[in-house]
Amino acid sequence: MAKDLQAGDRRKARVRRTLRARAFGRPRLSVFRSSKQIYAQIIDDENGVTLVAASSLEKDNRTSLKTGADVEAAKVVGKLIAERAKKAGVSAVVFDRGRYMFHGRVKALAEGAREGGLDF
Repeated sequence: MAKDLQAGDRRKARVRRTLRARAFGRPRLSVFRSSKQIYAQIIDDENGVTLVAASSLEKDNRTSLKTGADVEAAKVVGKLIAERAKKAGVSAVVFDRGRYMFHGRVKALAEGAREGGLDF
């Protein structure tokens, strides 16, 4: 089956498999980036529920940001997801970068979430 998957899908599966082994019951902070936007959500895999979500598409972010596809937007989304997670009672997560390398917008989102108070 691994031969049928594209390289990005294999990478995503490898990252998720490692996260499950090291999560120890913590929810995961999942990142999705497109060419124009960035999205983040905190997912409780044990119950199959999304606890908190944030994106650069939200109305407040669309008006304040120049574009949703830059490092500045990613940092704002990271801080926003951390703020919402604190309200939901989540303080520690595992970071799921998915198929993306940990640099650029993905790294900026992680730094913003750490600045906002999330522990990972």
